[in-house]
Amino acid sequence: MKNIWIICRKELRSYFTSPIAYLLLVMFAVIFGFFFWNSVGYYVNMALESQMEGEASDMNISEQIIRPLLSNINVIALFFIPMISMRLFAEEKRSGTIELLATSPVKDLEVIIGKWLAAVLMYVLMVSVSFLDFIFLFKYGNPDWKPLAIGYVGLILQAGGLLAIGTFISTLTKNQIIAGAATFGICLMLWVAGWVSEYNDALWAQVMSYMSVVTHFDSFAKGVVDLKDVVFDVTVIFLGLFFTGRSMESMRWRS
Repeated sequence: MKNIWIICRKELRSYFTSPIAYLLLVMFAVIFGFFFWNSVGYYVNMALESQMEGEASDMNISEQIIRPLLSNINVIALFFIPMISMRLFAEEKRSGTIELLATSPVKDLEVIIGKWLAAVLMYVLMVSVSFLDFIFLFKYGNPDWKPLAIGYVGLILQAGGLLAIGTFISTLTKNQIIAGAATFGICLMLWVAGWVSEYNDALWAQVMSYMSVVTHFDSFAKGVVDLKDVVFDVTVIFLGLFFTGRSMESMRWRS
């Protein structure tokens, strides 16, 4: 456990010794800030129109602001996750330190979990920027905090799975651009896989729909924890780290 934390801290520190962390934080803050401003503006405008027309307003902050914003974070993460994971092992291979890592007395599992955990913590730090926007929502409104909390749990679980996939892909190449592009491609396919179920109800289409990460995030966005969605995300994390371990074994054997 000590080695995992040491590797995690080293990897997390490396994000901030380069422009990567600062770029991700600023970009996420700007993009999410626009989504937040747009969502709140639309909500306020619709509420004012309902009052002017003398109609009873059934608008709900959780349903019409928080839930869409959680989905927006999910979309933003689709582009940012490859940037977080692409350097994990690709940079080690590019700089030539992967041989030292592969032949070191530290266990492969400790290296893998340490690097993956650093990526997850970087993602959590990035997403935490959105708290600054939600503070205003809770200050001037009265939303339910439970759906928001559950939504963030879903975001972290889903990101953990996608980052595990990105970690595995990063072991396959020393080019960070290739690792990032490949990770984005797979994440995108897992995102749109459920579209086929909208026009086809065959078994293979249902399987594709189940493989979609969007399908398993919907319940979290609604403030509901469904065991099957948790199991799916944990399984993706396990498989991603498992294949990363097999890739590390191959590198150790070649070294």
